[in-house]
Amino acid sequence: MEKTLILCCGLSGSGKSYFIEHYLIPRNFHKLVSATTRPMRAGETNGREYYFCGEDDIESMPLATHLWVNEAFWTPGKPKWIYGVPEFELRNNLGKKLVYDVIQPKYARQLINWFLANNLFPEYNFKTIYFLPPKNNFDIASKRANMPDDAAVRHANTCDPHDFLDAGLDIDFIAKCSAAETVFSPRLTAFLSQISMTR
Repeated sequence: MEKTLILCCGLSGSGKSYFIEHYLIPRNFHKLVSATTRPMRAGETNGREYYFCGEDDIESMPLATHLWVNEAFWTPGKPKWIYGVPEFELRNNLGKKLVYDVIQPKYARQLINWFLANNLFPEYNFKTIYFLPPKNNFDIASKRANMPDDAAVRHANTCDPHDFLDAGLDIDFIAKCSAAETVFSPRLTAFLSQISMTR
């Protein structure tokens, strides 16, 4: 039976998490949990938001995606902020409807390539959603930044139609999503109505 993998791409503060929490998790989607080397923030729990680990651990861990988000700002002696979906996270949840929350489409492409390399393409139907950036994106990103170089990293990670083209991905749906204003393209509205509430 064909399952769906939804790839949510958009800038920090564009509504990806809100959309996943309010529209996908109630439809029995599993949000893929990434591993990361960045410090745990207040309110986070290991294994829920991320698998928190050291640089040596993540470099030896089989990953389906690999993001070194502060590479452009890194100098020897600074910690590397590396993210990636562990292969065990995928293998433990194969057969479920899945969603991946990531800023840049090139990392969504990495995940699709993992499915292709593991001959899982026929089983899964991939859909990409582009979340339009909020008008006050820089204000949102700056407010969320609470570590050295955090604001610079958030501003350096782009997500626009050019990034989808560079990653070789089509944009299936467009959304603008928040508690204050939620607007879906008609095709996304129709797609959501077709998603079964069961696994």
